[in-house]
Amino acid sequence: MSRGMTAGLILSACMAVIAAGIAPAASAADTNKLRVISDQAVTGFAFPESVGCDPAGKALYVSQFGGAELKPAEKDGKGRISKLSLDGKVVEEQFLPTPGEILNKPKGIWIRGNRLWVTDIDVVWIFDLKTRKGRKLELPGIKFANDPAVRGNVLYVSDNRADQLYRIEPADFLNAKGEPKVSVVLSGKSVQPNGLYPAKDGSLLLVGFMPKETRGIYSLSARGELKELSKAIGRLDGLYQMNDGTLLVTDWNSGSLFRWSARQGVETLASGFKGPADFCVVPEAKGLLVVVPDLPKSELRMIRLGR
Repeated sequence: MSRGMTAGLILSACMAVIAAGIAPAASAADTNKLRVISDQAVTGFAFPESVGCDPAGKALYVSQFGGAELKPAEKDGKGRISKLSLDGKVVEEQFLPTPGEILNKPKGIWIRGNRLWVTDIDVVWIFDLKTRKGRKLELPGIKFANDPAVRGNVLYVSDNRADQLYRIEPADFLNAKGEPKVSVVLSGKSVQPNGLYPAKDGSLLLVGFMPKETRGIYSLSARGELKELSKAIGRLDGLYQMNDGTLLVTDWNSGSLFRWSARQGVETLASGFKGPADFCVVPEAKGLLVVVPDLPKSELRMIRLGR
């Protein structure tokens, strides 16, 4: 997720509707009319994997592997999270971690309020965006901690390599006494969960990623019931639900950002990616800004959707 374009963001409106996933000017009825009206790349990153949006703080946060080679499972201590302005300019190259703490290959980012969660191979971190205080939580048995998502007071973490989904309670464990409760809520279902997103109906949306196989889109109900929403359609990474239920998804197979609905299926919005990873969406006055990291290309693309 991240890049360069004209600002013009209405931040107070963004804060009010960020959870809804759509700009105030774009109603549920006309979400499917949104089209790409600008697409700009921002370079100079070191394997960016995820972008998180903090509209209240007027910032984007980008996880980067660092180093000269793409080694997503190597514990080399070269990882970092950079802070960017909403127009894609670097504000602080290494916002996190602070001295004394180490990130290796930070991947998915989730932001809620002044809390930032980020996965890193076999752990998940939580940070305070104001004080930068952090706490690391080890996840027993996890092979490749990928994407975090918070629903209510529960944090979910995907593990696509081991085909597992972890549940951590409480989600905000930064200042919690004792260790959070960690459990596996999905395992061995051939989902290979990568991107996660809390759906508006109370379920958790998942997309699957395998190196040499295709996977689809799924939902996990509050009761733990897994439902296949689409057939196997790609190597899927980032995921976001808009107000009308339409999904935005990134796919490594087609190198694209696409829109998906049960009625219309896949509709490509932007292509030409080598490895489109975990993106974020910023509501604007007349549409949406989608910030997509291209991991292998070490760049961010800032894609504006409008009518």
